[in-house]
Amino acid sequence: MSKCIKYFIIFILLVTSNRIKAQEVPKVWDLKTAIDYAKEKNISINTLRLSSQTVEQNLIASKSAVLPNLTGNVSQALTNYKSGLQNTSGFGLSSDLTLYNGSYLKNDIKAKELNLQTANLSVEAAKNDITISITQAYLNILLARENITYLKDLLSTSEAQVKQSEQQFKFGTIAKKDLLQLQATYANDKYTLITAQNTLQQNILTLKQLLQIPTAEAFEVSTTDTVQTPQVLDNLASAQDKALRTRPEIKSGELNIQLQGVELQKAKSTLRPSLSLGGSLYTGYNNNNLGSYTNQLNNSFYQNIGLTLSIPIFDRRITKTNVAKANINIEQARLSLLDTKTTLTQNVERAYINVQNANSQYAAAQEQFNYTSEALRISNAALKEGTNNIVENLQQKNLYVQALQAFVQAKYTANLYTKIYNFYTGVPITN
Repeated sequence: MSKCIKYFIIFILLVTSNRIKAQEVPKVWDLKTAIDYAKEKNISINTLRLSSQTVEQNLIASKSAVLPNLTGNVSQALTNYKSGLQNTSGFGLSSDLTLYNGSYLKNDIKAKELNLQTANLSVEAAKNDITISITQAYLNILLARENITYLKDLLSTSEAQVKQSEQQFKFGTIAKKDLLQLQATYANDKYTLITAQNTLQQNILTLKQLLQIPTAEAFEVSTTDTVQTPQVLDNLASAQDKALRTRPEIKSGELNIQLQGVELQKAKSTLRPSLSLGGSLYTGYNNNNLGSYTNQLNNSFYQNIGLTLSIPIFDRRITKTNVAKANINIEQARLSLLDTKTTLTQNVERAYINVQNANSQYAAAQEQFNYTSEALRISNAALKEGTNNIVENLQQKNLYVQALQAFVQAKYTANLYTKIYNFYTGVPITN
């Protein structure tokens, strides 16, 4: 193969690889896309999926244990005696089937089924965790972006005021110190905007890291996302009840109690007798015996079938110890479930308090922002007409900036806490 052909193949592979990669990673991200992508691509979640597949294979093996086995064997031996060389051949089939073993195999299948359900619930719990993290990171991006929008408007106003003041200074209608104050304010507004833009980039980086996307990968957040703060929420008791009925960590805890109960039955089953059925077929050949190879195989062919009953008498207290441990594990599983329920109800209550406080703060911040926005508009108009001094205008501007930051923060905090609270009750986060 010529070098040109090799280089051409490598080029095609690189182009195809990049095209596939471009198809896998969305160009523009909204919240639902980010959550769905993380659920599918996240390394930790996929690791749990692989663990679940391993558990599934254990279940398949457990179900297969109730089937009879079948083993074939072929032997060929040469033995040197003083009397001469002996050549022997043997051919056989053997099989065993467990008829009864104290329900151990039956309970082992149940245990593996419960293990599989628990493993799948671990995947769901991990999805819930990444959903909350993605939502928080995504809303931080929207917060920073909206803050930038307001700060750009503020900077435009400052720039216009500086230009007007420079003209006024030329004509001697304002003092030098007044112009310098406006120029300093303009510079501070540029600094504030740059800081906000850096914050936006940091927030984007945080989300990309959660999505496990290379930092060099282009990343654009959808501009169509809107933030809504619902006013009607489930009451605390209803939310806690829904969470206890739907959250995967609770279901996993309940399954763990069942699992430990089955493990107890498995431990007890070794105290009972076991019964197995076995059979074999065999034939062989020996060159020292009379008869041809075929006749010997036919004459020495025999069949065997039999039952084996095993009765445990004394196993150095191994079974009793396992039974005692299984009972302890049941109690530990019950305590673990109780602790999980307590933690979950406390988290729901905390989320409820957070969302109530956040909504109240949002309403107050919105009112304050509206007032200070109008006051700043009036102050700017008065400054332009020369009926207001610069110091009063700057004071009003500082009040506006404080109200702006409080409003934007309260808006997205309320939205985040609302989404988290509703998520506990089983409401998916989609936008």
